[in-house]
Amino acid sequence: MNTALLIIDIQNDYFPGGAMELVGSTEAGAQAGRLLAAFRGKGLPVIHVQHISTRPGASFFVPDTKGVEIHASVAPQAGETIIQKNFPNSFRDTPLLQHLRDRDITRLVIAGMMTQMCIDSTVRAAADLGFACSLAHDACATRDLSFGGVTVPAASVQAAFLAALNGLFARVQTTDELCAGL
Repeated sequence: MNTALLIIDIQNDYFPGGAMELVGSTEAGAQAGRLLAAFRGKGLPVIHVQHISTRPGASFFVPDTKGVEIHASVAPQAGETIIQKNFPNSFRDTPLLQHLRDRDITRLVIAGMMTQMCIDSTVRAAADLGFACSLAHDACATRDLSFGGVTVPAASVQAAFLAALNGLFARVQTTDELCAGL
């Protein structure tokens, strides 16, 4: 299979001091950086996805801010593809699908942020489009969520979404396992 690394929304606003800090973003960014180094070392394709918020009143990923920039832990190098998106699903209204098909990519290794939003949306879409997906769970991060007066801790959100994706939609693995399999 032709494999590419898809790094989704690892951007400054999700890190300490950012407008939407996630739990474990620094650690997840470091793991994604390890995956990125492994792909670069093997000469495998890398695609960076950058969310640009076009929603009125958006509080993070605002255009022309430091927060919207891709984080240093996974900074693109010259020649690496950057796909900009405006929705959680990285395929929606972007050239991502055509880019992958033009290169005969059939397998995606995915890392990024937020697990319950853009990672979930993109992994499910990729699987529906016929891609074999592997998700680096330790290279993803999320945040606490609330519903009905109950706060769900980030660790529980992370575990629930990874459990739901594992199997039918993706093979959920560690960065170490994915690097060893390249």
